[in-house]
Amino acid sequence: MRRAALLERVPSGVVVIPAAARGGSDDMVLQDNDFRQNDYFFYLTGVETPDAWLLLTKSVEGPQSILYLPVADPAREQWTGRMLGPGERAAELTGIADVRPLDTTDLESSIEKAILENPGPVHTVLLRGRSNNALVQQWVASGRELRNIQPVLDSMRVVKDEAELKALRRAIAITVEAQRAAMRAAHPGLYEYQLEATIEFTFRSHGADRVGFPSIVGSGPNSTILHYDVNRREMRDGDLVVVDIGAEYGQYTGDVTRTFPVNGRFTARQKAIYDLVLAANQAAIDAVRPGITIRELGSLAREYMQANGGTLCGEGGCARYFIHGLSHWLGMRVHDVGDNAMPLEPGMVLTIEPGIYISEEELGVRIEDDVLVTTDGCEVLSVGAPKSADEIERLMRQGAGSGGARRN
Repeated sequence: MRRAALLERVPSGVVVIPAAARGGSDDMVLQDNDFRQNDYFFYLTGVETPDAWLLLTKSVEGPQSILYLPVADPAREQWTGRMLGPGERAAELTGIADVRPLDTTDLESSIEKAILENPGPVHTVLLRGRSNNALVQQWVASGRELRNIQPVLDSMRVVKDEAELKALRRAIAITVEAQRAAMRAAHPGLYEYQLEATIEFTFRSHGADRVGFPSIVGSGPNSTILHYDVNRREMRDGDLVVVDIGAEYGQYTGDVTRTFPVNGRFTARQKAIYDLVLAANQAAIDAVRPGITIRELGSLAREYMQANGGTLCGEGGCARYFIHGLSHWLGMRVHDVGDNAMPLEPGMVLTIEPGIYISEEELGVRIEDDVLVTTDGCEVLSVGAPKSADEIERLMRQGAGSGGARRN
C-alpha cells in the first residue's frame, strides 16, 4: 500500500494532501474539460474527483487514512456528469474505509485532532516552497510548522509498482499504434497537422484519456527543432519528419519518437545519419542495468556517436549535433520525477533518445524508446514501433492498404 509505505517514511506528524481544484468556469454549462488530478493525490488514492482531501495519520492500530470528498451537487452533475462522492463505492474503489463528506470545518477539526494525537509537523506537497491550495496557504501565513513531503513521494514514484506499470504499458502501446498509423499515413503534400490528427485520432480510438504532451510533428527544417509543436508546414518530397508523441492513459504517459521519410524512402545521406542514431540508441539500451546512471548512459551514447560517426558530420564529429540529454524519467509526467544522478533500480522507467540535428541540411533524426529497468538489464516497452530503416520503409509501403492515407 502506497499510503502505508509513505507513513513509514514520516517520523512524526500528519500527512495532508489536497486534490487539484476544479478548473474552468463557475458557469455549469461549461464542462471542466481541462481538469487533471494532482499527481500526488492520484498516486495515493486513485481518485479523480476535484477539491478532495486525504489525511494520513499513525495510531496504535496502525496507519489511518481519511478521504474527504465533495458532496454531490445534482445541478452541476446535470451539466457535467457524476463525480465520485462519499459512500461505499468510494471506500471500495480506494481501499479507504473512512470516507467523509467534505466540510472545511470538519476537515480542519480533524487535522487539529490528528496533530494532537500525532505531535509534529503537517506534511504536505509544496512546490518550490509554495502551494496553490487556499487552506495550505493559510497554514503558511499562520506560521504552522509545515514540511514538504514531495521529495519523499518522488522517491517512491520513481520506482513503479505493478499497477503503475500496467497503466504505462497501455499508454505506450497506444503510442506505438499511433506511430505505426503515422508511418502509414505520411506522404508528400500532407500537412503536419493532418499527421497530428491521425496520431491523436489513434490515441482516442484506442482509449487514451488525452495527449501526455503536445504532439511534435516536425518535417524538413522543423525536424531540427527539438520541441517544435506548431505543426503547420506542408510536408514535402525528400523530407524527414520527426514524430515525438505520447498518449496518456490512467494518468500515465508514453513518450516514443520515430523519424521517417515523408515519401517512404530514405536517401543515402538520411539513412547514414539515421543508422548512426539507431546504433547509439541500441548501444545505450544495451547498457541499461541496475547501478548505472542516466548521466553515464548519456556519456556513453555521446561517445559512441563521436567514435563511430566517421566523416558523416565533418570536422568536430557528430556528437556536437547531439544537443540534448539522452534520457529522462517517465511516469505520470512525460518528464517525471527523479534525479539523473541516482543509480538505476529495477522498476524505474526512462527514455533512451539520442538525436542528431544538422540545421544547415534541414536534417534532424531522433529515435526514442521507453525502457523498464529489470534485475539484469531492461525491457523495451516501445518495441512494437518500427525502428530500423528497412522496417519503416516496409510499413510505409503498405500505405492505404493498412488504414493510412494514399501516397502520391
